[in-house]
Amino acid sequence: MAYAALLSLKHLLEHTLDHDYQYLILDEKQQIESLLQKISFLQDFLDHSPQKSSETIDCLESQIRDAAYEAEDIIESHITDRVHEQIASKTSDSFTPFFHQLEEVIEEIDSIKKRVEKIKDENDVQYLQTRTEPSPDSLKQPASSSGKSSMVGLDDDIEKIKDRLTGGSSNLETLLVVGMGGIGKTTLTRKVYDDELSVYYFDIRAWVTVSQHYNGRGLLLGLLDSMKKPTDEVREKSFEELAEYLYKNLKGMRYLMVLDDVWDTKVWDNVKRLFPNDNNGSRIMMTTRLENVAGYENSCSPHHMRFLNEGESWNLFCENVFGKDGCPTELKEIGRKIVQNCQGLPLAIVVISGLLSKATKTQHYWTYIGENLSSVIASNDDNCSKILSLSYKHLPHHLKGCFLYIGIFPEDSNIRVSKLVKLWVAERLLKPVRSKSLEDVAWEYLLELVDRNLILVHKKSSIGKIKTCRIHDLLRDFCVREAQREKFFHVNNMGLCGISEGTKVRRLIIHSYRKLNDLDICLQNMRPRSLRHVNLWEMVLPDPTSAKTVGKNSIIVLDNLQTLRNVGNFRCTEEVLQRIPNLKKLGIHFDLGAVLGRYYCLNNLVHLLKLESLFISGGGNMSSSLLKNIAFPISLKKLSLMGCELHWENMTIVGSLPNLQMLKLNFNSFVGLEWEPNEGEFLQLKYLLLSQINLENWIANSIHFPSLERLVIDECEYLKEIPRDIGEIPTLESIEVSDCSDSVVTSAKLIKEEQHSLGNDYLQVRIVNPWIHNLD
Repeated sequence: MAYAALLSLKHLLEHTLDHDYQYLILDEKQQIESLLQKISFLQDFLDHSPQKSSETIDCLESQIRDAAYEAEDIIESHITDRVHEQIASKTSDSFTPFFHQLEEVIEEIDSIKKRVEKIKDENDVQYLQTRTEPSPDSLKQPASSSGKSSMVGLDDDIEKIKDRLTGGSSNLETLLVVGMGGIGKTTLTRKVYDDELSVYYFDIRAWVTVSQHYNGRGLLLGLLDSMKKPTDEVREKSFEELAEYLYKNLKGMRYLMVLDDVWDTKVWDNVKRLFPNDNNGSRIMMTTRLENVAGYENSCSPHHMRFLNEGESWNLFCENVFGKDGCPTELKEIGRKIVQNCQGLPLAIVVISGLLSKATKTQHYWTYIGENLSSVIASNDDNCSKILSLSYKHLPHHLKGCFLYIGIFPEDSNIRVSKLVKLWVAERLLKPVRSKSLEDVAWEYLLELVDRNLILVHKKSSIGKIKTCRIHDLLRDFCVREAQREKFFHVNNMGLCGISEGTKVRRLIIHSYRKLNDLDICLQNMRPRSLRHVNLWEMVLPDPTSAKTVGKNSIIVLDNLQTLRNVGNFRCTEEVLQRIPNLKKLGIHFDLGAVLGRYYCLNNLVHLLKLESLFISGGGNMSSSLLKNIAFPISLKKLSLMGCELHWENMTIVGSLPNLQMLKLNFNSFVGLEWEPNEGEFLQLKYLLLSQINLENWIANSIHFPSLERLVIDECEYLKEIPRDIGEIPTLESIEVSDCSDSVVTSAKLIKEEQHSLGNDYLQVRIVNPWIHNLD
């Protein structure tokens, strides 16, 4: 985590020099500039250091991490104190302690820098060699050739791979088996390798486990050992002599070569010329966790390993725990829960079933195991932890922090990628790239983690962009443990009371649905807050310090703030809005009683010139008088309203927005029995939602929504029909009706039939009504 600590510190130093210059004196600026140079040097060193760990490198990384954290704390505390002093119109001599504290850290970092320079000078050759030295277990052979590889499930996958190996093109082809660590790539491949059909079909079969650290000569000896070819004389040959020997032994033969656990495309680049292509159906198989290993010639589409389904998982579990005996009735329910918590990962099932097969088979013990599955697996099987940690250790330094950070989400979470990207940016975990925004860099990091099978894609958008992702619970547990060891973050469901006194926690993750009553204090003590995204829980923000008190030049402006959501009783005064000039997304909730007055006049929203998305919700005794003079900025693209109780004649305020593309009208956002939009409005609107609106008559035609693509009507029980002319809109792609009256359903069907009779088969109509039998 040294790299993530350096990135965060570098962001802070650059931001301080660019934006917080006014809070520094000359000597402090020189200190920070000097520190920035040293940080850049150390970052470059880690960028080019080998991924293979060593005691020396690990020790250096720990020292770099701790020094970077300390420097960050000192600088942030100092700037925050200076800001508060200016706001309070106070002055104090905080220069001396800050200068000396920072100087001590700079001296420590300078000492580390000198040690790094010495190591680089003395060990450049050694660093290069660490990438090619074989590890002790890197050349393992398959456990057996008897055709008895242990595997339950995935029979369909085995048959597909056998077909691809023995059928298809006679040309030499390479088949890649891809998946996360522990998903069963090697076991599946061994099953195929040892299968009777493979033994019969191929003249020669050979297997070598490549692993992360290998050399070409060792790889060749591994293949030749598997073929039972080498003599003592052969073992003394050079790489080139071994390559020629292997080539001659394979020439004219139909062979199957397995390269297990490949971590680098260079492996294939180094050995592809060693395999003759005699157009006789020879095949090469590789197993890997990395998607990009598949990018070479003569490769067919990779076989992606899937997780075991519920039945396959249960069968594997029972076979390992009970053998041929069935699971006792009293253990079936808790046993199935344990299996479900393994989430279809064979490694997890094998480890936990191995533990339970040797333990007392009681409901009490099994319940304990089910409730503490991840920690039990981690503490009882070192091999499991090593398998999962290999993927982490093989990550480039710039990806390690981003991967560990995913551990902040609760188990079994469907993680919104948009939120994850914002958090990575806000936490300063990204390495800036010229001509790219930090958000673009974050997306590249995400895709790389997906390609490495560390992040699992859960749901994609209609255009193929990842919307939500997941991480297996075992990997998430690894992230939490590693992050705590690296002082990166702590997950504690007990809140602050769960942290012992004196413990220093950089990031505290509290998985709780309780509202935090001390939010105002937190916000007032944050450094403004570099804040980009703030997502609250319908909480009231503290009033800003008056400009009259501190002077106009001392007003804190949140230039970087893009998102502000779930704010309670948002006060739209000009004084508030001028502090968030670049806001793009705003979500506000009004729970009214005595909140009427000038503070809440929403006509001031027009001053948010970059606002693109707005959500307004009303509740309690909300009165439409609060919103009758509402005005929106012309930049608005998405508007969602709920419970606002506006009248339909006020809709022209919305319809006249020139850039509005999405409009969601939810529960009582507008009231009244009839709505007739005006011509020339909603010119760019593409999506319209009417949900729980007490509307009876909707009078409209194609000229009112000329760009509409999708219409959704949900629980509008009083609406009589959808205007028939809506179907004439040339851009309309779909109409969706849910829980509405029979007459609305009928009108939707008539629109579809009429358009289809005119040759418009493009329009889709979807009906979801639980109280009618004929569903479309």
